[in-house]
Amino acid sequence: MTQLDAHARTGGFARINPVAKLAASGLIALPLILTLDVVSAAVALVLELILFPFAGVGWREFWVRTWPVWLAAPLTALTIALYGEASGQVHFEWLFVRVSDGSLALAAATLLRVLAIALPSVVLFITVDPTDLADGLAQIVRLPARFVLGALAGLRMVGLFLDDWRALELARRARGVADRGRIRRFAGMAFALLVLSIRRGSKLATAMEARGFGAPISRTWARASTFGRREWLLVAIGAAISLTAVTAAVLTGSWNVILGSS
Repeated sequence: MTQLDAHARTGGFARINPVAKLAASGLIALPLILTLDVVSAAVALVLELILFPFAGVGWREFWVRTWPVWLAAPLTALTIALYGEASGQVHFEWLFVRVSDGSLALAAATLLRVLAIALPSVVLFITVDPTDLADGLAQIVRLPARFVLGALAGLRMVGLFLDDWRALELARRARGVADRGRIRRFAGMAFALLVLSIRRGSKLATAMEARGFGAPISRTWARASTFGRREWLLVAIGAAISLTAVTAAVLTGSWNVILGSS
């Protein structure tokens, strides 16, 4: 772990309850899902970029974690520009491709929309520990403990899944069966990993049942999950960003509800 990673996970922002981060990202995303316009997405994105430096995440880690978003957003916008609903003046047309004023406007709105929804979600969850999130979902949101703990156990297995894949690859190379036939090799390794995962999952389920994780009674928790002033402040910031974006879009007449539209 680099020094920047360690700072992001030990700073004040990292100690905010993950449930608050989940709620804040949901509040920001909700109005942007309901509408497709440039103004609301642009306002939300600008406010988010102003607040990102206060998240305790270094710029290097920010770009490393968010580069898929910066790559996917323009590609999505390009698709909309080429194949979106045509309206207004048509600038270019060839077979199924039709670039018009309407498709370009939709592409710009889509670009900003994807960035405004995805970037805060990535930034907020960089510092989330899966165990803290499970504690919050079970103790604050009151989700079923059996479901939460099962999901947490499965998430913890992702690292072992990757280690098993690398171990299988090295073992096959040591035996001289991984030099050619990439598709066949991938299928064989995938099947072997599936069998290994099923066996490990069965053992884990049995061990968890034996330790009382599936008991119907109310369980206790080793760490209390609290929701205090910092958490409410973060939720309020998310609500403020959402309200400001909606207000700007309504006042400028660009609010365009797409939910339920044909």
